[in-house]
Amino acid sequence: MTDTPSAAAGAIRVFHIEPGSVRELPELPAAPPARGFFWIACTRPAFGASLPRLQTVLQATAGLQLVDLHVSDLLNAQLPSHYDYTSQYDVLVFRRLTATQCATAVPPGAGQAAALDSRGGPPVLRRIDTSPVGFAVFDQVLLTVHPEDCTVRDAFAARLLAPPQPVAAASASAGSMGLHQPPGLAASQAGASETAARDLRNAPVANGRLPASPADLMLRVVNLIVDNYLDLRRELSRQLDHWQAELLKPRARFANWSALLDARLTLHQLDEICEDQRAAVQDWVDTLETWTPPDTMAALRELDLLKVRSRDVLEHIERVVHHVRRLEQSTETAVQMHFSVQSNRTNDIMRTLTALTAVFLPLNLIAGIFGMNFEFIPLVHKQDGFWWAMGSMTVIAVALIALFWRKRYLARTGQH
Repeated sequence: MTDTPSAAAGAIRVFHIEPGSVRELPELPAAPPARGFFWIACTRPAFGASLPRLQTVLQATAGLQLVDLHVSDLLNAQLPSHYDYTSQYDVLVFRRLTATQCATAVPPGAGQAAALDSRGGPPVLRRIDTSPVGFAVFDQVLLTVHPEDCTVRDAFAARLLAPPQPVAAASASAGSMGLHQPPGLAASQAGASETAARDLRNAPVANGRLPASPADLMLRVVNLIVDNYLDLRRELSRQLDHWQAELLKPRARFANWSALLDARLTLHQLDEICEDQRAAVQDWVDTLETWTPPDTMAALRELDLLKVRSRDVLEHIERVVHHVRRLEQSTETAVQMHFSVQSNRTNDIMRTLTALTAVFLPLNLIAGIFGMNFEFIPLVHKQDGFWWAMGSMTVIAVALIALFWRKRYLARTGQH
């Protein structure tokens, strides 16, 4: 059973998640929940403006407040992905990779990660935003800090508040998309089926289960952030394939080297960001292994499911890292192939010129001999001497051309 939220979406949204139900609270809670846990989701400006009030709420609901250094981490919009913990709560900062409608202005004094917002290259690279999302995980409270334009919070909240869909019906609906369909229609629906399967995996009510703990909810939100990048793979690959095609055109003169270098630099920075993401989640996974095993079987099962979900998120991040590295290597390979093609073209030209020069060398020799200032030279004073000289020169030229053609000195490198 899921309750309809009574409060409109704002800078700070509060959800009470219990076993079997979710409701959005109209105001911040003043006491710890009797069952379940609270999810306090706010934008970064709202977190900074309402920090004293939020610290009071955390003191009332979780029994402690955030450390000043962790508050600075959550407020820092340029912090790389990392994980930290105390004996009472955990903090995870995870940089998102998502497409925005327009480029974000780089604030003065921004670091290297913010340079992604002013990069060149393909348009899709200029639209990838890497703002961090912060998570503070308490026993009964999850505090998340999002960028102002972050759609992850509202998208996941909509899934939480949506009526649950039976898994059997959803699976049957997804499976029926490819059955008894014409081949063309089935192929066109393959992408929709894959997207539906991923949504079913990320859905908060998948298998009829809501998030069982703040850590479980954090991992589901992180997984949604990672999958948002996976949605960009096709567009990003298409853009870079276009650049590779431009680089490999044999007769084209590529001049947009500054944009290409910007694209390579951007991909390298994306690789660094993905590595930070993987390191942060790996630290979280390592910390899970140090948790004391619970006494009850139900709690032990929840811990095992939490470890499984953590490893699943880590596997998704590794897929992103692999894809970014593959794009970076493909771009580097395309540049090398471009210079290889240009080198082959230069070699073809030089080989042709060398062969033509070799053809005319004996002709120049004959012309030079008959141009000497001697009084007696064979064939000079004969009536048909000129035609003998021209005939011999023609025979020599044709023979050399035939020889060079047979040895493929005059043939161009085939373009396949």
